Amino acid sequence: MSEYILSLENICRTYRTGSKDLPVLKGVDLQLSAGEWCCIYGASGSGKTTLLNIIGLLESPDRGELRLCGQNPGNFSRSKIAGFRAKKIGFVFQSYHLLPELNMLENVALAGMIAGHPRRKCLEKANELIAKVGLDDRKYHRPAELSGGEQQRAAIARALINDPPLLLADEPTGNLDPDTGTEILSLFQDLQQNSPELTILMITHNREISALATRVTELRDGFLN
Repeated sequence: MSEYILSLENICRTYRTGSKDLPVLKGVDLQLSAGEWCCIYGASGSGKTTLLNIIGLLESPDRGELRLCGQNPGNFSRSKIAGFRAKKIGFVFQSYHLLPELNMLENVALAGMIAGHPRRKCLEKANELIAKVGLDDRKYHRPAELSGGEQQRAAIARALINDPPLLLADEPTGNLDPDTGTEILSLFQDLQQNSPELTILMITHNREISALATRVTELRDGFLN
């Protein structure tokens, strides 16, 4: 399995609601190689976010094995998981999650500093990434001064600061108008074409968005089809 950036085998997750068990993931299998853009399509409530949280090491499965870059984080301590996640996974959320008291440059650079990189190098890399996403003239603005599309571009730059092999995107256009959403998807297309080692895993309930990926799979009834 070491040739895969990400490998999932029989991932299961059940939640307890009152006196009842609610199985959400019933045996998910998935293997992704470097450079793939995989889109997981599914209806609301199908378990997409649960699956993404497990892949992002934010939640543990009840059963099954996850391997990332040839390693099994399930055997790591909490502190080691946090460091591994910071270096190996970039996150792009629907709601941006930028710190309101920091400007864009600081928000992007902070993710690198958390991973242990020197502040000066993080600021240099943040400047490069902000220019790459087309926001060089906005880098000293705080999130409240940015449009939704600009905040999402900043979030994408932040997700790339540590050169992660895996980029996870949770409904990245969900809070945007159609035109701005198209711009963000174009940015993902550019990343996929110009970063051959970057693997992108995106979840969405929108079939039109999923069609842009190089690979599409549907989460339904607890399985990937």
